[in-house]
Amino acid sequence: MLKKTLIAAISMATSTLAATGQAQAAELTISCGAVGAELTLCQEGVAAWEEQTGHEVDIVSTPNSSTERLSLYQQILSANSSDIDVLQIDVVWPGLLANHLLDLNETLGGDAAEGHFPAIVENNTVDGRLVAMPWFTDAGVLYYRKDLLEEYGHEPPETWQELTEIAREIQAAEREAGNDGMWGYVFQGRAYEGLTCNALEWVASHGGGTIVDGEGNLTINNEQAAAALDLAATWIGDITPEGALNYTEEEARGLFQSGNAVFMRNWPYAWSLAQSEESEVRDRVGVVKLPHGPESDSAAVPGGEIQSAATLGGWNLAVSKYSENRELAAELVAFLTGEAEQKRRAIEGSYNPTLERLYEDEEVLAAVPFFGTLYDTFANAVARPSAVTGESYGRVSNAFFDTTHGVLSGDTPAADALAQLEGQLRRLERRWK
Repeated sequence: MLKKTLIAAISMATSTLAATGQAQAAELTISCGAVGAELTLCQEGVAAWEEQTGHEVDIVSTPNSSTERLSLYQQILSANSSDIDVLQIDVVWPGLLANHLLDLNETLGGDAAEGHFPAIVENNTVDGRLVAMPWFTDAGVLYYRKDLLEEYGHEPPETWQELTEIAREIQAAEREAGNDGMWGYVFQGRAYEGLTCNALEWVASHGGGTIVDGEGNLTINNEQAAAALDLAATWIGDITPEGALNYTEEEARGLFQSGNAVFMRNWPYAWSLAQSEESEVRDRVGVVKLPHGPESDSAAVPGGEIQSAATLGGWNLAVSKYSENRELAAELVAFLTGEAEQKRRAIEGSYNPTLERLYEDEEVLAAVPFFGTLYDTFANAVARPSAVTGESYGRVSNAFFDTTHGVLSGDTPAADALAQLEGQLRRLERRWK
């Protein structure tokens, strides 16, 4: 009898503890990837946190299109809704969404972003508030045909002029040999955000600034920027097909991966695809940093040095300030952006870490060797002026890529086009200054 009573008491106590534990468990929501490997990796990371903490996380489905996803976020946040606790946000969104996001320095501590690439931390800091934690990064890189450069006796180009000349030479020789579909260089030339990324790389690597500087001052109307865009315009119809004026990342990759381009500008994601069994250029592709402008321009540049520039890409995790579980949501963000998760994602999915030390990790480098050789590219990526221009960034970028597209199309010389662009941006400037 005593034994039965004792068992009953233990059973009741166990049930009570379980009920208490269940009552203390919280449920969060997160949006992190719409499809494919990105979504799978997020699901696995979330599951690990759930198991570790006992809390539950619901992964909210969002559009795959970043434009549509931003629109959804803006609707939810403008309504002060708590529907999504943790949001995956693009690197150009912190300024747009900052007023709706938690300061993670206050929740996680002032050293929350320690060890992450400074350029990304700066990008995610708006008015002194860390509104998003870096999760994975991207930067523009130059893909090239190793076999063709070796055959024609060239090293990867260091300047844009060298790229132009090598591309023209190899294109002509390959066409003479019977490959009529060969082109020298492909990139993202459609009038969209991808062209802003490409053109910013051309301009910055010529010493022409970043459209708007960190203080909010317009810098785009200068000789170096004009020279960069004029050079790019000479590529169209020469070493770059006219159709590239409507290329996004995938059109450029398709031409390069089919074996019909010597050089390509793209993001690191294209590496695994170029190396896939279906690729026509498998094991014949190299990846290096993008070229820079002529050394002769260095005297006109602050600091006197012309350097390669790669536009910063990637995604971050932020906490809605309307969340009913702010601190717990911040803890989830800290876990997902932490070293163990970033290392797992790098090894399993080739996602670029934002933690500098992982670029020296032997297991990461064994899985993705070019993370080591292109470390400087990722560490020093150039941010688009989204943080400083805030809600006006979309208009700034639209004006910039439309202007660039006009120059590439031969509509207007770069100097005239940039003077007109400065006039457009002056009318917007008061919105962010």
